[in-house]
Amino acid sequence: MIQNLVRGLAALSLSLTPLLTPAAAQAAVPTETTTLADAVHRLPVVGEHREGYARTAFKHWNAGAVKADGCNTRAEVLIAEATEAPAVGTGCALSGGEWLSYYDAQEVEDAGALDIDHMVPLAEAWDSGASTWSAARREAYANDLDAPASLVAVTARTNRAKADQDPAQWLPPLPAAHCRYLSEWVATKLRWDLAADPAELDAVAVFATGECKDTPVRYTPAP
Repeated sequence: MIQNLVRGLAALSLSLTPLLTPAAAQAAVPTETTTLADAVHRLPVVGEHREGYARTAFKHWNAGAVKADGCNTRAEVLIAEATEAPAVGTGCALSGGEWLSYYDAQEVEDAGALDIDHMVPLAEAWDSGASTWSAARREAYANDLDAPASLVAVTARTNRAKADQDPAQWLPPLPAAHCRYLSEWVATKLRWDLAADPAELDAVAVFATGECKDTPVRYTPAP
């Protein structure tokens, strides 16, 4: 009789336990903290293939990706990264505000002069493993507001100079930004379990064994 009561209470407890929201599920996953010297060795090395890629395979900047406040992902990043907060008007229209583009140390007062850069570009993500993902996972990747390194507000000229290139082909024009950039690149790849090709890994390793070896790398595996 006591055993039946215990089983009944356990079942009741389970029925009353709410399902984890995506944010709660993310919070339940421990954050990994290491150095660039160690993190570079955690990347799987695989040749990249772009067959079948289309930017439309990643639904991005979608309204209400995380918040139902009328702001799309681009606006949420601008609000989060502002050094001086913009005013948020009807329909999430932004006015005022200031930003610092860390790729080139440019202070920007016009949100329209900024691009939101996917730290690991969508095409590079496709090459590195996202081609096998579901459409829902690619959408989550393209609108990843849960990891500050995933999306970054930078000047349009630096974002467009970068395009879909990896660190073997492009680094920020500001040398002082290189360690941060490479740590965030590697953190994003580890977060989403993306691979690196040999040339990319070699380029990162030059810094990971030198001036950036002690740069912290923090990432939480994506749900």
